[in-house]
Amino acid sequence: SRVIETSAVESRIAEVVAQGATIVDIGGYSSRPGAADVPLETEWARVDMGVGAARKVAPEVAVSVDTFRAEIVRRTVAKYGAVIVNDITAGEADSDMFDTVAELDVPYVAMHMRGVPQTMSSLNHYDDGVVDGVKSYFATRVKELEASGIARDRIILDPGFGFAKSPTQNYELLTHLDSLTELGYPLLVGLSRKSMIYKPLGLEAEDALPGSLAFAWEALRAGAKIIRVHDVAPTRQIVDLYNHYNR
Repeated sequence: SRVIETSAVESRIAEVVAQGATIVDIGGYSSRPGAADVPLETEWARVDMGVGAARKVAPEVAVSVDTFRAEIVRRTVAKYGAVIVNDITAGEADSDMFDTVAELDVPYVAMHMRGVPQTMSSLNHYDDGVVDGVKSYFATRVKELEASGIARDRIILDPGFGFAKSPTQNYELLTHLDSLTELGYPLLVGLSRKSMIYKPLGLEAEDALPGSLAFAWEALRAGAKIIRVHDVAPTRQIVDLYNHYNR
């Protein structure tokens, strides 16, 4: 929710947990296209506050830390215990990340992207198409993850909708999302309120709830195991209804 006051963070975490969230994602470095760089100590101050708030108001709920810096992971685990590491660069930005995750034995989300938030929108050419490009990237990356000592059952893959992908490529990737499940790892999908939903409709992000819910269902149908969302209560209904429909 991009709130920065401790009381507001605590309130937001309590709210989403009450609405049915099973993982709370804490980040101190915006990954939006064109976002400014954030110094390590600034990121740590934000993550420290956010994870502390989560442990205080919802100690039973899993926490994921959205960071590409191994040092942030080390500090977080040292202070708060195990968390899920959510790395938008799949270890590309910090050569110590894989060894750190292996040493700490924590779950790791590897996301597909190219470049950095400031440049990724221009790096969307894939010789063999976006689906094969993402799949091939993950096939290589998971070998490196496991070679680093990260257990197979600790690895989660995120195809990175909106990261170094054009609107057309985002739709192509969603259409063939089920092919990524062939790699044998759980998929995390973040589609909530992204521009691929609201721009074709001539809307703004705050008007994108219906489309976000439709795409959440489609992601589940294609095999996604974790859905990263802004609107917890309505998405919880979608997840529960999908599970009821498929039981």
